[in-house]
Amino acid sequence: MTGLAHSNSTLEASLGLAAVNSLLDPVAGEQINAEELIVRRGAGRGVAVIGHFPFVSRIREQVGELWVLEKRPRPGDLSAEQADDILPRADVIAISATTLINHTLEGILKRCRLDSFRIMLGATTPLSEVLFEHGFQALCGVQVDDADRVVRFVGQGATFRQIKGLRRICIQR
Repeated sequence: MTGLAHSNSTLEASLGLAAVNSLLDPVAGEQINAEELIVRRGAGRGVAVIGHFPFVSRIREQVGELWVLEKRPRPGDLSAEQADDILPRADVIAISATTLINHTLEGILKRCRLDSFRIMLGATTPLSEVLFEHGFQALCGVQVDDADRVVRFVGQGATFRQIKGLRRICIQR
């Protein structure tokens, strides 16, 4: 099942990444969310966010400069094709774990400055220190505290924000 993470099918790659994440041991980390870490690290600095997250409008005034790169840009976002121009300018780069599913992570990391602070974020983020070996300084995701409760919410069709039994966690290098 974990081999599906390499599939070109988004659905299969999502299932494969979920299988990988289900095999990871729980880790200790700060109980903060990615938004807090981005604001803390990005104050007065250039911040690039790969993927349009709900918090982008809230952090715009709290960081130096904010660029949101998105495959399907919303107003105020930049097209993902502008990564070549933006990523070398960014001091802090927050990268959606969806890049593991759509297989764009490697190309994104190649465009990042070596001295940039790189964060992987999102519910599908593998909380594995192996990602530190691939250029990340922080991993912000979720851990399941109450599996039965999570399964019940998912079975009822809950959105991520509606699911109870999860804990936001961030581990840093």
